[in-house]
Amino acid sequence: MTPAAAVGDRSVVGLHPLLVRPDDDDPQYIVAGRPEIGEFAEMPALCGEIIRLLGDGLTVAAVEEEIARRHGVGVGVAGVVDTMREMGFVASIDGQPLPDPAQGAPRPHLGSLSRTSVSWLFSRPVVLLWWAIVAAAVLTLLTRPDVFPGYEDFFWNEHVGFVVLVNTAMFSVVVTVHELMHLFAARSLDAPARISFGTRLHHLVMQTDVTAIWGVPRRARYRVYLAGMAWDVLLIAALVLLLAHAPPPEPVAALLRALMLAVLLSVALQAHVYMRSDLYFVLRDLLRCRNLFDQGLAYARYLLARAVSAVRGRGRPADPSTVLPPHERRATRLYSVFLAGGAGVALAMYAFYGVPIVVSSLVRAVTALAAGFQGGPLLTAVDAAMFLLVEGGLQLLYLVTFLRSHRHWFRRPARTG
Repeated sequence: MTPAAAVGDRSVVGLHPLLVRPDDDDPQYIVAGRPEIGEFAEMPALCGEIIRLLGDGLTVAAVEEEIARRHGVGVGVAGVVDTMREMGFVASIDGQPLPDPAQGAPRPHLGSLSRTSVSWLFSRPVVLLWWAIVAAAVLTLLTRPDVFPGYEDFFWNEHVGFVVLVNTAMFSVVVTVHELMHLFAARSLDAPARISFGTRLHHLVMQTDVTAIWGVPRRARYRVYLAGMAWDVLLIAALVLLLAHAPPPEPVAALLRALMLAVLLSVALQAHVYMRSDLYFVLRDLLRCRNLFDQGLAYARYLLARAVSAVRGRGRPADPSTVLPPHERRATRLYSVFLAGGAGVALAMYAFYGVPIVVSSLVRAVTALAAGFQGGPLLTAVDAAMFLLVEGGLQLLYLVTFLRSHRHWFRRPARTG
């Protein structure tokens, strides 16, 4: 392995092409980074000038002299270079190439997609059309609330296993298009993006890595955060208008109501801001708090501990937000309100949709299977048996995984004495 090149006064430092822009909140800082590796950092504004001077081919000592001449301050440029090298910003030192983290990074999806090919999706005429369709749907629902889906619209066919299979496929398509809209929004800002699978609490989710949008101002980032939900809402609105004003034959209408329900459940997931959902990232930028998630969860745990202590008559625990700067303290406490709201949305969706769908599915499957043993339709019984086998197996797998990863919850504390 070639030893890392040392940075000296006479060193000439080659940098990778960097995106440098003013910081959103503090004019004394800049944001510098490489979108292709998703690495960005806030730096003092003086570092932007150092980057420009190094790019002109000046030595480390010459850059220090120029900064001192212009601003009357002494800056250790070698230390700045070392920091940038750790972030993968430095390409070479004295002509010696350095390992490039971009070479091992996964390639972005649809990287050849040009900005102009997708930017029309976010143009003003399209946005106005979106508002017109959504407004028309809202007015329609005020006069035709029966069009809004209920949990019973999940079951558009008597074969529960077939219903779950098709609905899952529709939900998968909805989620895929949702993530593609995030990717299109990122590409409209010339930012690379990549879609992958991930987990949030007990959910298996698709997610789009759009770290590169830190290279654009905050106002532009909202486009990326909200693009998926905007598509979901547009689809719901279009289905409402279609079913209310030009309903297709009932078998097709039943399938469309199930599709609307799938999209509605997808939108509701984004309100779960106790996870890193789309609306969480919107809140993080609106409240201007980079570590909102961890600080918010810590404050939520404190509120819970305080309530428990009050019931048990114990002393109040320490408030973790008191050590934060005033702005972050206010943001953290406000975020706790949205945490409660997101939990309320989750509970409401489980109560009105999740639990009824699960219970109805099980009842229908067990009833069909029992009828099959008594001479009922064989196809319906086989369908029900497959549903119980697959869903039961998945739930058993989840339960086993949960117990293995939370064994400490069920251990009795060791007795002493």
